[in-house]
Amino acid sequence: MKWPPQGRSQVQLGNEEKDIDSSDLSKGRFGSLLLSMPPGRILISQAKLRARVRELGVTISRHYRRHLPPGEKPLFLGVMNGALFFFTDLLRAVDLDDVEISTLRVSSYAGTQSAGTLRGLKALGDSFNGRHVLIVDDILDTGLTLSALVTRLKELGAADVKTCILLEKRRKHDVPIKPDWLGFKIEDEFVVGYGLDLDGKYRALKQIRVLKTPDQ
Repeated sequence: MKWPPQGRSQVQLGNEEKDIDSSDLSKGRFGSLLLSMPPGRILISQAKLRARVRELGVTISRHYRRHLPPGEKPLFLGVMNGALFFFTDLLRAVDLDDVEISTLRVSSYAGTQSAGTLRGLKALGDSFNGRHVLIVDDILDTGLTLSALVTRLKELGAADVKTCILLEKRRKHDVPIKPDWLGFKIEDEFVVGYGLDLDGKYRALKQIRVLKTPDQ
């Protein structure tokens, strides 16, 4: 990202997102904003994230009320750490009497690129036999992580495996797969915030932001 930004830029001031002109920054206005401004432009605001998660919660609740066998409860499996905030907010938005919650930490990224190998699948135990599982993940990029998880859960005897993904990149996936529920489709750009990170940085940002790499 070019700094300071030229023209008008959308920035976070407290709990509000405001348009700031570069001339205000150059004149020293807004105090320490130069030092504290999050990286990249806002792609999806906090308000849009909240609204979409609420919609997903309603849709997913309706599905499991209609299709879950009597006496069964769904198992929601959150993929850590990227889906941390999305998973937590989705659980709050879901209106079901009983949901079992589990998490799994897997990784296929090194820096801004998918490494092409998936680490963490061995942590899956044998408690999925006959279960109705919902995988909740942050982003569908190459398709490697989601496809491997779905395949492994079925191998472990899951009766049904559904997927809910926050973001899907508009690109040809290396492994063809389509999520059952999707938050947003985005361009093939590297994004951070709301759980998504760059080597551990920017995960706690309240919005989804496009992070420009040094060669962009």
